[in-house]
Amino acid sequence: MKEKSIRTTIAPWLTLQNGEKAVSFYKTAFDAIETYRLETPDGLIVQLSVNGAEFWISGGADNASNAQIPGGDSIRMILTVNDPDAVFAKALKAGASEVFPVGEEHGWRLGRLIDPFGLHWEIGYQLSG
Repeated sequence: MKEKSIRTTIAPWLTLQNGEKAVSFYKTAFDAIETYRLETPDGLIVQLSVNGAEFWISGGADNASNAQIPGGDSIRMILTVNDPDAVFAKALKAGASEVFPVGEEHGWRLGRLIDPFGLHWEIGYQLSG
């Protein structure tokens, strides 16, 4: 029997108080595509993809933890995209808050924002040397 080859990946799983609202935000802000959904009496589990980069959302209206973590930004997502200015602007329009605007520093074109659920996102790409 031939062994199946599986690509190794790491996908964040975000547990939020209002998973459905979060799914809607990520679809609007990042053009995320829903690739899996499971709804239970306790809430939902959804897999999203942004240009092939996958992450998961779970949570119901009142049974999940809050993303706000003491100290503020101990968890950050890095979303690598071709046009960080456009994605950043779209996320702000969808309800995110700017931490710092897209600019070039330390070999990256990058901006940082906080989504409506308290999660920090760095949006950009690494500059070629």
